[in-house]
Amino acid sequence: MKVLLVSPATPDTFWSFKHVLRFISRKAAFPPLGLVTIAAMLPREWEIKLVDLNTRRLSDADTAWADYVMVSAMIVHEQSVREIIARCRRLDKTIIAGGPLFTTGHHRFGEVQHFVLGEAEPVMPALVEDMTAGRVRPIYQSPQRPDITKTPVPRWDLVRLRDYAVMPVQFSRGCPFDCEFCDIIVMNGRVPRVKEPEQVIRELDSLAAAGWSGSVFIVDDNFIGNQNKARGLLRAIIEWRRRTGVTTTFTTEASLNLADHDDLLQLMVEAGFRKVFIGIETPVEDSLVECRKMQNTRRDLIASVRKIQNRGIEVMGGFIVGFDTDQSDIFERQSEFIQQSGIATAMIGLLTALPGTRLFERLKAEGRIVRESTGNNLEAVLNFVPRLDRDSLIEGYRALVHRLYQPKMYYRRVWNLLREFRPRKSAHWSWYELAALAKSMVVMGLLARGRRAYWTFMGRVVLFHPRAFVDAMTLAIVGHHFRRVASAL
Repeated sequence: MKVLLVSPATPDTFWSFKHVLRFISRKAAFPPLGLVTIAAMLPREWEIKLVDLNTRRLSDADTAWADYVMVSAMIVHEQSVREIIARCRRLDKTIIAGGPLFTTGHHRFGEVQHFVLGEAEPVMPALVEDMTAGRVRPIYQSPQRPDITKTPVPRWDLVRLRDYAVMPVQFSRGCPFDCEFCDIIVMNGRVPRVKEPEQVIRELDSLAAAGWSGSVFIVDDNFIGNQNKARGLLRAIIEWRRRTGVTTTFTTEASLNLADHDDLLQLMVEAGFRKVFIGIETPVEDSLVECRKMQNTRRDLIASVRKIQNRGIEVMGGFIVGFDTDQSDIFERQSEFIQQSGIATAMIGLLTALPGTRLFERLKAEGRIVRESTGNNLEAVLNFVPRLDRDSLIEGYRALVHRLYQPKMYYRRVWNLLREFRPRKSAHWSWYELAALAKSMVVMGLLARGRRAYWTFMGRVVLFHPRAFVDAMTLAIVGHHFRRVASAL
């Protein structure tokens, strides 16, 4: 059996980090974790190829080779997916499609013959059997949440690791919170399911054996959804780093109540965690209550962020405008909060009603849904009728993003971070850090707008925060990416 796994192209968004990759000579931010995990569930005797459209083109020869083409995608990938489908139809190839795009919207893809809806582990044995027999059913779906302690180590041999900036590893699925706009709880549930620490260490060992020594993203829906299990994993990682001598660093996603747990923060620091993405959404308490982001209410948001920053963990923040309770001053309030908090990597988007969420169902019942969501939170497009004037909301959003990433505004925000941030200990520079520095000096110091702001900022870092120089350089490059992305709005 010959199976071709295809990962669609990611559009230019905050999360693509497209304009960062050029500085570090990489082709994509992350490899397709879902597909390399699916590959590990297929029989070892099958011939399997993987094409990631973020690192190479899909040829007719690739497609013609396969007995089956398996595609996994998120909502943001729809345009690329439709191009993949068209190619497969032209070559008369059978597609089996899965992932969030199809789990909540397979009815919109009449050209696709077969779907895996929801999590794949429970249905893979039946799918493999039916593929072998040539009688694949239209839909495979299980009502059960799988036990992910049974999930195999991904097939890293199917991707070229040097094409990517960061490797993803999953520890848990699901989130205990109930945010109205979030589709995580629709797909993965509110009871976090976790892998055993030994299982995660095996995955880290497999990456190390494949030659990976760079950063790892723990891509959980909420890393501290099960805090006791998270503590156990952190202790295992600390021991793994001590035993192996690796210098792997980690990034993850968590909820803001991380700031309430000093022991978790300390363990994360000892385990090498350098960044955490947190959905802050808005500084407006009424809007947090509206969207049921209750874990962010009744607290000093800036103090919580700074507590994490003080430990040497950078907070990357997600922000939203367009809640029903937002007033016309929301753009200024968001800007002021983001600047004061020192959240350099601030990913701000318009509210979108994702299919299957309680937000979508509420707005649909109110007759306010006007189109499908693209899943791209950077697009200045609304898929529902807002309470604020639609044009004013879109224009205010555009102006906010542009303002946040103007060089002077951005470097001032990074400076606020560095005043709170405890940088890592001095270390030898890697070759790609040296190359990134050289490229940043040429691109941002000579060619791009904001040259004076760049040199002023880097000079201040050398004088007052020399131990944070690598972090400052990295953030300067990230800011360049965000400016380029924002310029398309």
